[in-house]
Amino acid sequence: MFDTATSRRSFIASAMAGSAALLAACAGNSAATQGTAAAAPKPVILVVSFGTSYASSRHATIGAIESDIREAYPDYDVRRAFTAQIIIDHIEKDTGRHIDNFEEAMDKLVAEGVKEVVVQPTHLMDGFEYNDIKDSLENYAPSFDKCVLGAPLLASEADQIAVAEAIKTAMERYEDENTAICLMGHGTEAESNAIYATMQGVFNNLGYNNYFVATVEATPTFDDVVTAAKDAGFTKAVLRPMMVVAGDHANNDMADPEDPESFFSVMTAAGFDVTCVIEGLGQLDTIDEIYVSHVADAIASA
Repeated sequence: MFDTATSRRSFIASAMAGSAALLAACAGNSAATQGTAAAAPKPVILVVSFGTSYASSRHATIGAIESDIREAYPDYDVRRAFTAQIIIDHIEKDTGRHIDNFEEAMDKLVAEGVKEVVVQPTHLMDGFEYNDIKDSLENYAPSFDKCVLGAPLLASEADQIAVAEAIKTAMERYEDENTAICLMGHGTEAESNAIYATMQGVFNNLGYNNYFVATVEATPTFDDVVTAAKDAGFTKAVLRPMMVVAGDHANNDMADPEDPESFFSVMTAAGFDVTCVIEGLGQLDTIDEIYVSHVADAIASA
């Protein structure tokens, strides 16, 4: 019961104001909920690398490639995955930081509702690992509206020439008439191992006859390069990895003076005055730009 008409009007006005505020709050919450539901996740560029346990090289090479891609594509979420589980486990044990393998990274994208993904490997060629990624990606493709794979570094003749020129520019400070510039790739049992002979041909065709290409696990061998460099009359050698990162292979298979089978030891035993440059290809801006261009090609192909 109300004592006066004035009190009744005051109560009614207050009640109406409260109801209006409640309705406005509900409407605002509903709009916010609808906005959240409507907001699609950003498209993703997943940069997939073999990986390395050498933190400084990881940052200077893989990190540099990812950074350049991120700068070129600000509308994309750029993420990292490694394919070498032994490296993933080593990093996690050493630092407590987990890096996703390829399947873990892709599973997260599916769970998050990502609809567009570009997978850009940092591999040099379409060898076993690259093709494993390609095959696995086909299984994930139905979960996305767009799902594309970028090309490896040495995919085309233009890429190969650009890589040779980038290496030449980086190594010019070591060149003289007595010095052979010797590049060490990984090597593979896959047919794509032919890329190393192809790159030797590219250097020769460009007139860079002081450049020699070897591999750790395939052909051309260290001995092949020793013979070729000796036959050309060189007495000094500068060794550099032809790998994206300068990790275990660069520090041990190439540069370890205590290992009689290392590239350094083989060249030294053959009479060469040897210098090692422990730098990955990912440290060269031109190389990183090639990966950025391959992302562009992949996006355009979708």
